[in-house]
Amino acid sequence: MISYQLKCSSRHEFEAWFPNSASYDEQRAAGDVGCPICGDPEVAKAPMAPNVASRKESTRTASEARAEEVAREIVNAAYKLRDHVEQNCDNVGTEFAEEARRIHYGETEERGIYGEASSEETASLDEEGIEVYRLPALPRRS
Repeated sequence: MISYQLKCSSRHEFEAWFPNSASYDEQRAAGDVGCPICGDPEVAKAPMAPNVASRKESTRTASEARAEEVAREIVNAAYKLRDHVEQNCDNVGTEFAEEARRIHYGETEERGIYGEASSEETASLDEEGIEVYRLPALPRRS
């Protein structure tokens, strides 16, 4: 596992874990890496100090092993969350913002929905007092 400090075009910084550097490159190219704060897919590695291990430090420490375990648990929890939403809510696709408004204003039945919305659409929903939550962007499991 490798940890990167990432930064979106809105300057939000966050840390993300990947199995290796190639995995980061593949996921970013596929649009699967997004800012967890604003959902911006324009993400790049932020400058960070290298962690160079000496020969004595070349073996993995217990804290590094624990960090990898925690990262795996977080990723598994994110998959479970997405699976739960997909199994229990209606996928309204690109009509998400419009359907969220119809539900909020009582024009259609209240129910759980998920779909796609741009950052601008979610900002507009937020301004109207309509709560939305972003699902973590995860690659599909095979």
